[in-house]
Amino acid sequence: MIKKHFLLLLFVCSGIFAQKDIDINELKWLPNSHSFWVNSAENILVYDVDKLNQSTTVLTAKQLKDAGFNGNIEELVWNQNNTKILVYTNSKKVWRANTKGDYWFFDLKTGKGRKLGVTLEESSLMFAKFSSDNENVAYVSKHNIYLENLTSGKITPLTTDGTDKVINGTFDWVYEEELAARDGFRWSPDGKSIAFWRVDATDTKFHLMINNTDALYPFVVPVEYPKAGEKPSAAKIGVIDVASVKTNWLNIPGEPDNNYLVRMEWVAANEVMVIQLNRHQNQASIYNCNTQSGKANLIYQEKSPEWIDVFDISSGVYDGFPCQFVDNGKAFLWSSDADGWMHVYKISSDGKKKELITTGKFDAYFKAYNEKTKSIYYIASPTDATQRYLYETNLNSKKTKRLTPEAFEGTNKYEFSTDGSYAKHTNSNINRNPNIRLVSLSDHKKILPKEDDVFTAPAREFSLEKFKVTTVDGVEMDGIMAKPLDFDSSKKYPLFFYVYGEPVATVANDVPYFNGFIDHLIPKGYIGIAMDNRGTPSLKGTKWRKSIYKNIGIINTRDQAMAAKEVLKWNFIDKDRVAVHGWSGGGAVTLNLMFQYPEIYKTGVAIAAVTDQHFYDNIYTERYMGLPDENESAYIQASPVTHAKNLKGNLLYIHGTGDDNVHYKNAEVLINELIKYDKVFNLMIYPNRSHSIYEGAGTRKHLVDTFLKFIEEKCSPGAK
Repeated sequence: MIKKHFLLLLFVCSGIFAQKDIDINELKWLPNSHSFWVNSAENILVYDVDKLNQSTTVLTAKQLKDAGFNGNIEELVWNQNNTKILVYTNSKKVWRANTKGDYWFFDLKTGKGRKLGVTLEESSLMFAKFSSDNENVAYVSKHNIYLENLTSGKITPLTTDGTDKVINGTFDWVYEEELAARDGFRWSPDGKSIAFWRVDATDTKFHLMINNTDALYPFVVPVEYPKAGEKPSAAKIGVIDVASVKTNWLNIPGEPDNNYLVRMEWVAANEVMVIQLNRHQNQASIYNCNTQSGKANLIYQEKSPEWIDVFDISSGVYDGFPCQFVDNGKAFLWSSDADGWMHVYKISSDGKKKELITTGKFDAYFKAYNEKTKSIYYIASPTDATQRYLYETNLNSKKTKRLTPEAFEGTNKYEFSTDGSYAKHTNSNINRNPNIRLVSLSDHKKILPKEDDVFTAPAREFSLEKFKVTTVDGVEMDGIMAKPLDFDSSKKYPLFFYVYGEPVATVANDVPYFNGFIDHLIPKGYIGIAMDNRGTPSLKGTKWRKSIYKNIGIINTRDQAMAAKEVLKWNFIDKDRVAVHGWSGGGAVTLNLMFQYPEIYKTGVAIAAVTDQHFYDNIYTERYMGLPDENESAYIQASPVTHAKNLKGNLLYIHGTGDDNVHYKNAEVLINELIKYDKVFNLMIYPNRSHSIYEGAGTRKHLVDTFLKFIEEKCSPGAK
């Protein structure tokens, strides 16, 4: 680890800045330290948290200009001792994220820089990073890995067989979407080798999207997309010797096209740790692999009756390595909910000893580790699943304490320094705007800003409050209710439910916003309700989260409907004006609620919905539903098209034809089914728009206006 007092000597110019000038919201941590950088008008400033009265300008706007840099600074990649950087710019979207672009190399001692990959296609470089000896940079371009020498500028292809179907150093659509796998190569600690994924999608079928608007004749946009029941793309891991440009393949057990290699990291000069999930994703195997012989030694294996998560599903997809090494590499931390709650375990490097570190009947989601203090940091909320707080447990003493002070009630998020000693802390709740601070983790003491905390109320035209309901099935569900500011309990209000209901997101959260569409309607005299059913990633234990296994579209639909029946008992609700809206998985729930419980839901807006469970990708669907041939009756029961014939209310269905995630096919199959049974409904199709429906001039405004106009015509207090 680099000593912090050496850090400032590595940079070219320094100056004194008032602490109030630091934009905490923009800070990003440097590797191996608790220093951070900010972009100040294209000048890159670095601060050491221990010396915030001075900053170091490591790169100036003039130096960027002199090098011919054209673009905006989107990200920086640092070498290990923070003397060189790569500036990422001109990025473009691959699938869901902007992961390809241009990289510029700058030596911070001289301030000189140049563009990398000049012989390759513009904005095609991905995941560029330094070798440990600072002599080379490796990156991916068009499914091949390249090495560029920083002294000579020579570019050497390390793989040459990359195509749209053979993918080196990155991943296909489904690995990226469902396993958060994007960056597909790792430098060895000695800088002599590169371990990488090779995904062979040759046998993976294309889903063909049609573009009818961007050329005189329509053309096909193919997406490698293995649907439920289809085998995954074959994946394997190779290790390239940089000097000889020869590849040695790891001999990991199992069929390459019937398992998933979900995570990989170097643990020694000639040793890589690989985490494999089986096809059903209910068995995780951890291998230590010798990069010379290719032999894979199984050191730990865990099985589940349902599925195993390899990332923190409570806070969104996490793409880091889930094993934190401790005790000088003699053990690693591993998260598991096998005992009924998500907890942190310490496992010896040979896998023979397993020790529970966090204890108690609550979920503990690992976030960071401080090697110096042996402190494990994790998010938990033992008494209120709508909230999030930071806790600390000492690895040796097992002493545990809550770090987030009582004053910061609600949802707390932390972005940790790479040495686990400081964090950017963001707090908010239903009645409080986000409050951002820089804190030390040892005592949660505020470092910045120096002014006293001021908690401001959200500038909105409605109020939010939390509630709980218990269904006829004995299921207690958390909810958030939005009310107009002039709410009068003696009046009757139309009701609008916002739903998601699947295992990757919650909607009943202690935060100051509700829903981008429904927010416009609340001030006009609506009540908004969002509730989390069983199967959502609430901090309520394994049984709660995994009861949806092989029951997506079934248990969540019933929970939402039964909870709605309890809400309809409130005397200020107009039972004849009840609407529901959801997007993607929430769109599927919306359709199922409209079709199966028409006595409750009179109006619905479903966007980009999975209308048939067979149509969605294999990793997500099989993880939560099992394979179709093992659970076909549930696949049928879960699919909205099965129940479309029961539509009675007012339905607006919306989809983009360029949706590579939930394909437009879902819309047309649903449309056919509704036509078959003479069900009249409203439809809005957005040509070539993706899953988020935002591309093109005027798109988002048109979407909002379409949504609001439909609801006000069908469900408003004055509607006929």
